[in-house]
Amino acid sequence: MMGLFSQAGSHIKRARGLSVDDRAPEDTEPDDTSILDENEGSVIISLISQLRVGMDLSKVTFPTFVLEPRSMLERITDFMSHPDLIFGAEKCDDPEERFTRILQYYLAGWHIKPKGVKKPYNPVLGEFFRCRYDYPNGTQGFFVAEQVSHHPPISAFFYISPANRVCIIGELRPKSKFLGNSVSTTMEGENRITLMGVPNDGEYVVTMPNMYARGILFGKMVLELGDTCVVKNEKNRLFCDLEFKTKGFFSGTYNAIAGRVRRGSSDTGEVSGRWSHIMEFKSIKSGSKRVLFDAAKDGQNISPKYVPDIDQQEPYESRRLWNDLTQAIEERNMERATEAKSAVEDAQRELRRKREESGEKFISRYFERRDGRWEPKLKIPRDDSSEAIDAVQTWIWPPTAE
Repeated sequence: MMGLFSQAGSHIKRARGLSVDDRAPEDTEPDDTSILDENEGSVIISLISQLRVGMDLSKVTFPTFVLEPRSMLERITDFMSHPDLIFGAEKCDDPEERFTRILQYYLAGWHIKPKGVKKPYNPVLGEFFRCRYDYPNGTQGFFVAEQVSHHPPISAFFYISPANRVCIIGELRPKSKFLGNSVSTTMEGENRITLMGVPNDGEYVVTMPNMYARGILFGKMVLELGDTCVVKNEKNRLFCDLEFKTKGFFSGTYNAIAGRVRRGSSDTGEVSGRWSHIMEFKSIKSGSKRVLFDAAKDGQNISPKYVPDIDQQEPYESRRLWNDLTQAIEERNMERATEAKSAVEDAQRELRRKREESGEKFISRYFERRDGRWEPKLKIPRDDSSEAIDAVQTWIWPPTAE
């Protein structure tokens, strides 16, 4: 094991003057990899020396230079970035076409990521993020996510656009492990999408691929998505098994996906491409192809979200809660960033200690557990009236909020 750490140390020291062995892996783009300087490399080696293969990383504190300057609760909004792909799906008479539109929505969220290998902030218990979308067609969308559990970590989220007849509810339960030269994050949980104009469809359920940060001991650090996720609509017997392919040591392509769509026991189509570039669907019946999403062409058309200014947010809203840390990271002041991160985490530990002493039980603000799933504490409006929009806004931003 010490031989590995020695190799890692020597490799990191060459970061400023790249040798042939130091070059980024083939098929990756500059934004997909991270190169550590000597100080960062020393911190990583010191951290890794305390780990064991297979160890759960939920209680491990990572250095601030590997952090993306936003909370995991805000990162979930990446999947709400291209709503035009799903709006209007209810008007499609063919259930297979509606299913394909759900696939488009899901696959379009992966291309949004920070440069290099970064992880968002781990939300603290009770933290929440909320925002509003104002769309070009004059309609709106509303989103709220909350950290409903800390051990194990669970993030619940809710999105609705009453006028566009779309509702999304879900939760994420990430579990990270140290694997030697990589860290894996198993993304348990699911998205449950409802096309409210087609109630007979029921839910479209989507699971997540796993994430791997590779090359943390030697080589360049690269973030990959891997393993299989499922998109399904049981009412119409439509399913898609999507494989996010990790690159082999000697062969393969980064960011590749492959999948088969079936209705009942019959295959109806194939999905292929790269989630960072172009993804296509091929009909087995006709042999025709269509582009599901082209990240280079359409990736910049991201729906902007409206978030109140920091001074108008509540103390546990993500951007206000982590504001000092975010500013320090953007200023590349890692010492101040470490202090800011520790301040939030220490306050959370003290609050947890007081709860344990008093016997107080944490009650989430926006979500509750029903039938084994986290659901919003809201009677979801099924119409697109102004009253429905007002009800959602009042629930997310109650008049009594600071």
